[in-house]
Amino acid sequence: MQFETLAIHDGQAPDPHTGSVTVPIYQTSTFEREDLTHPSEFFYSRIGNPTRKALESTLALLENGKYGLAFASGVAATMAALQVVKPGDHIVASNDIYGGSYRIFEQLLRPWGVSTSYAESEATESYRAAIRPETKIIWIETPSNPLLQLSDIRALATLAHERGILLAVDNTFLSPYFQRPLDLGADIVVHSTTKYLGGHSDVIGGAVITSEAKLHTTIKNYQAAAGAIPAPWECWLILRGLKTLKIRMKEHEANALHLAKLLEIHPAVERVFYPGLPSHPQHQLAKEQMSGFGGMVTFALKEGLPAVEKLVSKIKLFVLADSLGGVESLIASPAKMTLGALSAEERQRRKCTDNLVRLSVGLENAGDLEADLLNALEA
Repeated sequence: MQFETLAIHDGQAPDPHTGSVTVPIYQTSTFEREDLTHPSEFFYSRIGNPTRKALESTLALLENGKYGLAFASGVAATMAALQVVKPGDHIVASNDIYGGSYRIFEQLLRPWGVSTSYAESEATESYRAAIRPETKIIWIETPSNPLLQLSDIRALATLAHERGILLAVDNTFLSPYFQRPLDLGADIVVHSTTKYLGGHSDVIGGAVITSEAKLHTTIKNYQAAAGAIPAPWECWLILRGLKTLKIRMKEHEANALHLAKLLEIHPAVERVFYPGLPSHPQHQLAKEQMSGFGGMVTFALKEGLPAVEKLVSKIKLFVLADSLGGVESLIASPAKMTLGALSAEERQRRKCTDNLVRLSVGLENAGDLEADLLNALEA
């Protein structure tokens, strides 16, 4: 079956007890056992819940993986995927990476004795140079946040597996509709389901998908023991979002490409970062490993932070807010918002300059978004 059919049907059969077309919300903490001898599939919702199982099955199918695991947030999913490391191990991560992932590496794992080195996101050789004998996993975001740099998943999978290293890909920015890292050789895929998979800015969640049975067992055991699991209602909301993922992603992309082309020729704009533009230095790689370019656009204003402040004060349809991937368009200053907790030196190392603006382009009319952005840029 094709992607949109899987998103609607597989793992989500009508309820056998009532015939309910949508998966019921099993809002229960515990389940009756038949007796002391025969274990039931479900006995306590931290360990397993039918609504969560439906979500996990569907997520695995959409990523073309064998096993899916749902978590209470994207960072909870990241922490779960990183249970493959132990004190003394080493991680190689993308330089341009989500601030929450960076905090996990530096504030949680480093004190435990797990070190992380950072490679240039777009340069495979930079990852190669950062590998040590104790390197356990390569962790990438592609496209990256917020500069939309690409990492070559196939090349990094080959590099990692030659050294006996795992490759994990945060696929939040593209969703499985536009990119399937497991098909390109990755071992683990991570999502913040808060974003495009949920798609309506009304739920927090995360997911890990793999096809490796041993990895699944390790992460599943952590899920059960640590308990950072989503409640049935959150699982149901994300399942609902998945049903429209294809049509939403196509519209996100169409609107984002329209605005990226507009920004590229605007006199107030210094540079536009969007993989769908031929001017993007990795446009060819984008066409090779992605089936679409996504709904995120970042651009730099010529007049620096004062221009950013003026822009966000004048814009109307774009909501000044953190997060991304919802039906409504959002605008953010990476330096002051999403990466604002990092030191100025760290932001400079990551080329996160004060004049950057990040757009999560929503599903509004493209002409309305264009008019709003042009009006604000005039300021």
